Amino acid sequence: MTGQEAIDFIHSYNWLGSKPGLERTQTLLARMGHPEQGLHFVHIVGTNGKGSTAAMLSSILQAAGYRTGLYISPYLFRFHERIQVDGRDITDEELAGATEFVQKCAAGMEEPPTEFELVTCVALEHYRRKGCEIVVLEAGLGGRLDSTNAIPAPDLVILTRIGLDHTDLLGDTLEAIAEEKAAVIKPGTCAVAYDQEPSVMAVFQAACRQARVELHPAAFDQLEVVEDTLSGQVFHYKDFQNLRIALLGPHQRCNAAVVVEVVLALRTRGWTIPDSAVYQGLIQARWPGRFELVCQSPRFVVDGGHNPQCAQSVADSLNDYFPGEKVVFLIGVLADKDYQQLIACIAPLAQAFVTVTPRNSRALEAQSLGTMLRETYGLPVTVCDSIPEGVEAARALAGPDGLACSVGSLYLTGAVRNCFGLQ
Repeated sequence: MTGQEAIDFIHSYNWLGSKPGLERTQTLLARMGHPEQGLHFVHIVGTNGKGSTAAMLSSILQAAGYRTGLYISPYLFRFHERIQVDGRDITDEELAGATEFVQKCAAGMEEPPTEFELVTCVALEHYRRKGCEIVVLEAGLGGRLDSTNAIPAPDLVILTRIGLDHTDLLGDTLEAIAEEKAAVIKPGTCAVAYDQEPSVMAVFQAACRQARVELHPAAFDQLEVVEDTLSGQVFHYKDFQNLRIALLGPHQRCNAAVVVEVVLALRTRGWTIPDSAVYQGLIQARWPGRFELVCQSPRFVVDGGHNPQCAQSVADSLNDYFPGEKVVFLIGVLADKDYQQLIACIAPLAQAFVTVTPRNSRALEAQSLGTMLRETYGLPVTVCDSIPEGVEAARALAGPDGLACSVGSLYLTGAVRNCFGLQ
């Protein structure tokens, strides 16, 4: 089996129409000899900020000298990004070897695993083979029935910002979604939370009480901004002075504070993470496609925001870094997302829209999106047949001294970055 054959095999198990539940994952892991039972985990659940939080934490753990696995979804450019060890993507050879093993173990299962379940099991097998000391494991969809919840009690659970996304599966209120996410909390772990709406925090607190788990909310009132420019941010948090991150936006400072809180909690559980690793890991952390300035003329920001809460963060950051400026938005969305409310968050800043179709079977056609934008906002709209064409149209409309921003879907982000020679 080659790396591409492994990817083709995994994709052949299309997740559409699959039933939620942990039974398939648990059965497959048992057939594999339970790779998850020999690993330590930090399990990350939430709606927004999971990836950035995972990237910063894994960078700190690596700086502390731990062999660190990182599991993320989706990827921006290449499937291999989803499964990393010490900042390096899984290789074709490693992917093929782990997938072939999982394929043999899955053969003959009464109910075949889904695509995401296969990827999760391949990742866990890879981490076992690489001898990972700790794995930063990002959940896919939800928490309670997500295949990543088949792991034993992790060393720590991170609860990131909750927003209205996947409401058809997770519930149509913040509290209902929070309950699905918090269901990963098991006796024997501890939890760190992004401090947010009181009703959401109440759900987290109830889940922790039930599991007899200590909850550590990030103390944003102890976060002090020192510097915030397009080159990065400097801030104090609790006893840590002049922490630096390259990631932009006020929400990223909050995510970094959550990560520092995780470090403090992990120390109480026996992990040796010196202050120097915190400083080094934070400044070295990279998370492409999240309010990333990829060009100066015109200034072009790439963001994978795909729900209203993300879009509001984009709007807030655009106002902070480019006050008073109008924006040409390159936008592509998935039809099953709340794209109308997403667009409402950014529309007050818009000079014009350029629509494209993201590379996903669930994408809304650019023409349909363009029609909706014209009818709703009355601003100039350019409909493009391809993402590269859309990038060029947005740059042309902005002009050399203007401002453009791509937003709407992570499935758009990787392709846009590729137009600027970034991978």
